[in-house]
Amino acid sequence: MKSIIFFVSVFITSLMFSFTSYAQIGNDRDLQYYRFPDKRGLNTFETSKFNTIKFDGLKVMVGGAASLQFQRLNHSNDANSLIDLGKNFNLATYNLTFNAQLANGVRMHLTSYLTSRHHTESWIKSGYLQIDKLDFIKKGFLKKLMKSVTIKIGHMETNYGDAHFRRSDNASTLYNPFIGNLIMDGFTTEIGAEVYYKKNGIIAMAGFTNGKLNQDVKSPGKNSLSFVGKLGVDMELKNDMRVRLTGSIYTTSKNASIHLYGGDRAGSRFYSVMQTTTSDVFTSGRWKPGFKDNITSIMINPFVKIKGLEIFGVYETTKGGDFKGAAEDRTWKQISGDVVYRFGEDENLYFGISYNRVSGKLANSDPNDVSINRIQFGAGWFLTNNILAKVMYINQNYNDFAPTSVYSGGNFDGFMIETAIKF
Repeated sequence: MKSIIFFVSVFITSLMFSFTSYAQIGNDRDLQYYRFPDKRGLNTFETSKFNTIKFDGLKVMVGGAASLQFQRLNHSNDANSLIDLGKNFNLATYNLTFNAQLANGVRMHLTSYLTSRHHTESWIKSGYLQIDKLDFIKKGFLKKLMKSVTIKIGHMETNYGDAHFRRSDNASTLYNPFIGNLIMDGFTTEIGAEVYYKKNGIIAMAGFTNGKLNQDVKSPGKNSLSFVGKLGVDMELKNDMRVRLTGSIYTTSKNASIHLYGGDRAGSRFYSVMQTTTSDVFTSGRWKPGFKDNITSIMINPFVKIKGLEIFGVYETTKGGDFKGAAEDRTWKQISGDVVYRFGEDENLYFGISYNRVSGKLANSDPNDVSINRIQFGAGWFLTNNILAKVMYINQNYNDFAPTSVYSGGNFDGFMIETAIKF
């Protein structure tokens, strides 16, 4: 009973906070060439070149996100050496965002994590400059070219694949129809630049990063460029139908630092699952292939929306070396599929199912692959464009691990509730 009262009080407080913040900032909050920080931003991938917002001077938009889960999960394995799990609230997480319209077609973005599972202090996630016009050089400079070109520069979220546009980013969980991210979560923030070409439904992007998550000038031999690319189509067809298909690549050279599947330092949504000690392992429920030498990852993402029905898929293959200077690479594969049906007034209600599976060798010396699979059933309700409530059932299994592994016969399952607020 006390848990229910506490949950209701936190939820009501969050609603009051959201409404108050929105009222203080005002309604004129839309900027040029950006993703709406509310329900309107659903199924937005790269920002569009379509723009109706006129530049009338410097404009700064302060926003944020808040997320809270109630977790009721059980876990088990063959060794029966796991810690006891109870039912309770996870840590409430918060993001602070700034978007500044600096010039006509020039926008600055900054995201900070105020609270996160992995860090006890506030810290900067990323910041970048997005350029869609070159009027700051000369009015109309390369106008025809810039109708199709976008440039991004900064310490930013690398645009590898389409899944990162739908993932939970610490407290920013409103775009994610489910709870938690992919088992192999291809996400990293690195310093670099990306150049986009977007015209008539065609999307092409090429970019590079310095391959480092944390920046320093020590050990220059560890610096190694990473290259990222994307090619695809995104078409609006007749009868309320949208079709998108993209292919992406992220690759580094030998002797590089590998962060692609360990770049999210905010932490997994599934607290303490498959743990043998009470010390928090912030990646619990996720999986890293463990490459130490190089990596080449390819992701293909189909997306179809027919009125209220959405289908999103992931096919991914990634390979890399076990150790620095290793001659032989090993491969992991990932497949995922989400089916979501949105209905009600302005599609403010939805239910869906998600399946995710990864498989590969733990080391080149292993004769066989291991695998992890997950299924989720869930539903959500947009109380307003800025407030989402979700309820989910999840079941995740670990297969073919060695008898001595904590993951041998491993499983966790149960229910979770999540509230998401974004503005």
